[in-house]
Amino acid sequence: MSEVVLKAAGIVAGYGSVEVLHDVAMDLHAGELLAIVGPNGAGKSTLLKVIGGTLPRVRGEVELFGRPLDSWDRRALATRVATVAQENSIAFQFSVLEVVLMGRAPHLGAFHFETRRDLEIAHAALTHFDLLALARRPIHELSGGERKRVFLARALAQEAKITLLDEPTAFLDLKHVADIFFRFRALCAERAMAVVATLHDLNAAALYADRVLLMKDGHAISCGVPEAVLTAANLRAVYDTEVYVGRNPASGTLMILPAGARG
Repeated sequence: MSEVVLKAAGIVAGYGSVEVLHDVAMDLHAGELLAIVGPNGAGKSTLLKVIGGTLPRVRGEVELFGRPLDSWDRRALATRVATVAQENSIAFQFSVLEVVLMGRAPHLGAFHFETRRDLEIAHAALTHFDLLALARRPIHELSGGERKRVFLARALAQEAKITLLDEPTAFLDLKHVADIFFRFRALCAERAMAVVATLHDLNAAALYADRVLLMKDGHAISCGVPEAVLTAANLRAVYDTEVYVGRNPASGTLMILPAGARG
């Protein structure tokens, strides 16, 4: 088993007086892609914020590389954990290249400018997500899918050991969904990067994730390999609807459909 790079236990968290997460536990191994799935309001994004250090816990512990999360200063944490939120806004008319270069900020000292190596890393990230031709375009001129890929490239340029992705395939077409997961799977294998992605697409979770964490109403219901977690019984209980779980006749991979969609 690979190294545990992140571990959370007994997590209770929320917003103001509203408690969203209830005694949630999870772990993450180097080189794996963990998908967090569940219906709206399950607490997926909230859990991502807690383990990324952007939302305080009411109770519970989070460890990053064997150290309490709270013991990491902001810059050191940013060199190890990159986050791509569901919504990303840029206030000024930065170019695509300038936005991707922002991912290098944690590696630069105060008042230091980007070096040639930083530019090379940014260009490599742009190439990785098929954005090099758009490098000098203002980000506000891009489509939603293109902007999503820019922020994924910025996270890649950050060279973190853990990447947290909140609905990374939102606004992307089928080609780019497959491409994004192919590229992150390659990064997991090549760099031992660990990836956590919240997803609504259960078929994408089944196809690309090493493990799946299934959530409902702020509780962790099941965690394990997709075949063990994404069962008809589990999904029926979590989504309150009948589902069909079978195999894709062309590829043999797990296939999940609403029960009435079998045809």
